[in-house]
Amino acid sequence: MTEPDFLRTTRAFYDAVADDYADHFRDVLASRPLDRSLLACFAELVRADGAGPVADLGCGPGLVTAHLAALGLSVFGVDLSPRMVAHARREHPGVRFEEGAMTSLDLPDGSLGGVVAWYSIIHTPQERLPELFAEFHRLLAPGGHLLVAFQTGDEPLHVAQPFGHPVSLDFQRRQPDRIAGLAAAAGLAVRARMLREPDEELGDTAPQACLMIRKPAAAARS
Repeated sequence: MTEPDFLRTTRAFYDAVADDYADHFRDVLASRPLDRSLLACFAELVRADGAGPVADLGCGPGLVTAHLAALGLSVFGVDLSPRMVAHARREHPGVRFEEGAMTSLDLPDGSLGGVVAWYSIIHTPQERLPELFAEFHRLLAPGGHLLVAFQTGDEPLHVAQPFGHPVSLDFQRRQPDRIAGLAAAAGLAVRARMLREPDEELGDTAPQACLMIRKPAAAARS
């Protein structure tokens, strides 16, 4: 099967910037108490249900994956970029990381108690988002939890020559109502939404959204 162009482009971008990206964002959670509280809430929900493993999809250098592991979750990270995965393995040797595309994971149906897509749906083209949310539904066990974070807006952010590297990529911003609709269409239920206004001290250029989503315990679709 031919790999979609957006996957090749995204992989090349993150392979190019992996070293600088990992250094720049190494301690980002330390300055983001709201983000830490959302991750803690997600971890508590998963633990309370005694659910299975959690996949951090689009994990980058593994910061969120390792944070969730420290919160007591059985979690592994998946990323498209081999260099990002290599960083994650070096920085967090006690956590499992794999290369892969979140749109086509070789995992059994219903095998995950939780899925995290932390600023990682932003490189999937709009027309392929229904396929992505269908994959989230397939992967989650009944009652499983999904945490999705993204920048909000209608126009993409074009990033060119980050850290001086000769690469560029569009970062797609999303509207929370649109993401909630995609989740519902895939048979998932939005349980909570958080919208944070831009914080210049944190380098935000748009409001930040986070959705807590769950697959119904008695799933309406298989």
